[in-house]
Amino acid sequence: MLYLDNSATTPIHPEVKDAMLPYLLEEFGNPSSKYYTLAENAKYAVENSRKHIANLLGCDTDDIIFTSGSTESNNMILKGIAEYHGISENKHIITSRTEHPSVLEVCEYLHSKGFKISYLDVDQFGRIKLDELEELLQTVPTLLVSLIWGNNELGSLNPMDDIQKLCQKYKVFLHTDATQVVGKIEVSLNDLEGINFLSCSAHKFHGPKGVGVAVLRKDSLGLPIPITPLLHGGGQEKNYRSGTLAVHNIVGMGKAAEITLKNLKCNIEKLNSLENALKDILIKKFGNSIIFNNDTEQKIPGILNVQFVGINNEILVKKLAPYIAVSTGSACSSSKPSHVLQAIGLSLNEIRNTIRFSISSLLKQEDFKIFNDL
Repeated sequence: MLYLDNSATTPIHPEVKDAMLPYLLEEFGNPSSKYYTLAENAKYAVENSRKHIANLLGCDTDDIIFTSGSTESNNMILKGIAEYHGISENKHIITSRTEHPSVLEVCEYLHSKGFKISYLDVDQFGRIKLDELEELLQTVPTLLVSLIWGNNELGSLNPMDDIQKLCQKYKVFLHTDATQVVGKIEVSLNDLEGINFLSCSAHKFHGPKGVGVAVLRKDSLGLPIPITPLLHGGGQEKNYRSGTLAVHNIVGMGKAAEITLKNLKCNIEKLNSLENALKDILIKKFGNSIIFNNDTEQKIPGILNVQFVGINNEILVKKLAPYIAVSTGSACSSSKPSHVLQAIGLSLNEIRNTIRFSISSLLKQEDFKIFNDL
């Protein structure tokens, strides 16, 4: 079977598996324990992984807080900022209509707690409009802007450099869900000082499921920006995220980050090449009966969002299932019509004709020969 649902999750890299195994078997120590070898080895492994992830994200090592993944990181950051910093005259949060459910549903929750939420509309490719963001920042005192960096269904990249400059200008916290972009574009947070908080997950770049990070950066004085923890308990992760660390998963994420950074430029080129090859195959095979919903520029390499005119996407996905793994959209909202495609103006019929192909750099062009037999 050809796996083309890498936006949902990626296969674990063989070197990642090998790095994890000792910490599931022999090196089982708790890094919060002290002095004895098993504990010290676990602690060293965690900090070594933290360093590799910071290198991949281009931030300071002590900005990295381990979580169970992007959903927890998004909840932790949005709720934590709102509770700690949300005062009566400053309870306004700006987001967009194309965010992941773990941002949108947190915003709905915060609205029920008295916060005002503004939802930015998007263009035909799912990007926010900078003038609309600035108009809101000019007219409404704002606590936080939370905007996805790269969309998981369309691949569209928001103009994050311009967004972070606007948030700096108006002295507003900025969080970005970077789950889909890490490992597929270059990320250097030290060059983007206006990004205060970032979320990502290991399993989107060939690491294990169940581990991610919340990046909590420092303020202009070099002090940590305080937030209220989502989880209270033993004080792990500098009191931001209590709970015994899953060392094997953290080691896996660190190894995945190390491999990803080493091969990043090569993998970006490969993903673009594979995407173009797949696009050519689809055009030759289906011609005018397909429509590409996504832009060709300013996007995550390796994601194609395609309408098969007159064909129900659920039926198509089931028919393809023995041969090719694809999806109708986000794995976290697969039972509903895509809110992302609704936001860019597609009708329900067009949405029901759409599937997403998402490619991995581990694939080869010859893997696409399976399309010849369909």
